[in-house]
Amino acid sequence: MGFFAHLHQLGDWALVVLRVGVGAIFLVHGTQKRAMWKMQPSPQMPASLLSLLKVLSIAEPLGALAVLSGLLTQLAAAGFCLVMLGAIRLKITQMHKGFSGDGGWEFEFIILVAAIALVITGAGRFALDRLLFGL
Repeated sequence: MGFFAHLHQLGDWALVVLRVGVGAIFLVHGTQKRAMWKMQPSPQMPASLLSLLKVLSIAEPLGALAVLSGLLTQLAAAGFCLVMLGAIRLKITQMHKGFSGDGGWEFEFIILVAAIALVITGAGRFALDRLLFGL
């Protein structure tokens, strides 16, 4: 148990790992949404949803770069929380998906939880937030 007793000293490194994980996910998923710019509204993709996805194709990669660098981390993570709440709502109400199983919203939930952790803890010692703002 001695090994685990001293892991708390690596908390700032754990925040780097968390930031890299969350940032990588939003960078990839945000850039994938660029294809929406070439699409036209359809019954399956109404204009309002298409517009939202276009906005997210810009906001998600920018937020990801912020989280990866540790710049305005808590603000970007709060934005990610809103995105994940919207994704969970979409899966529950419109797609009628359960928590787990085929197409469930467990992935969105764990990303939401990780983003909440970043909102609460901030970026940690190894981040631009600390260097520029003393956070």
